[in-house]
Amino acid sequence: MLNKHLGFALSVVAIGLFVPGIILPMFTLSMDMAVAISGTGIDAQLVDRELSILTTVQKLWEDERLLVAALIFIFSVVIPITKSLLLTVVYFAKTQRLQQQITDFVSAIGKWSMADVFVVAVFLAVLSTNYTENAQQQEMSFLGMRIGFEISTQTLSNVGEGFYYFTAYCLVSLAGSQLMLRGIRAQTTKGA
Repeated sequence: MLNKHLGFALSVVAIGLFVPGIILPMFTLSMDMAVAISGTGIDAQLVDRELSILTTVQKLWEDERLLVAALIFIFSVVIPITKSLLLTVVYFAKTQRLQQQITDFVSAIGKWSMADVFVVAVFLAVLSTNYTENAQQQEMSFLGMRIGFEISTQTLSNVGEGFYYFTAYCLVSLAGSQLMLRGIRAQTTKGA
């Protein structure tokens, strides 16, 4: 019985972590370009973006990458919310039969909810390019004159607050649902 209550409490905490995890930026990405011609330089910022899970889904949708947007939305938003709602129903359900049916369903979708961990891994892969600098020396002929110039780009990505909230959500949710399901199974076994 203690596992059931502790698991539910962790699930409530997980939802508290989930909301900022999908709203706050997961990472920031900036990309600058500099061109230097005979000592004179021009700088331009090409990209300066903060992306949360929801803004990423929105951007992918606007760019008509519908499948990727839908998959991220389903695995990072829909399944976690569905799982949390079902665990709440299980916690307050009076009949063991209903608890068992929902518990079996939550166990089945629980495997799919590991995809939210995959989303975090994808963001980590993006962030593994934390700092990249590239410079190329070029030469151009113009009206018989040779002009040397250098083009350099710099990419910087950083982890945002949303990353930490979403990662914490994944871990706390996993622990909470496992404890709660274990508690319900133990309760059902005693009742049988």
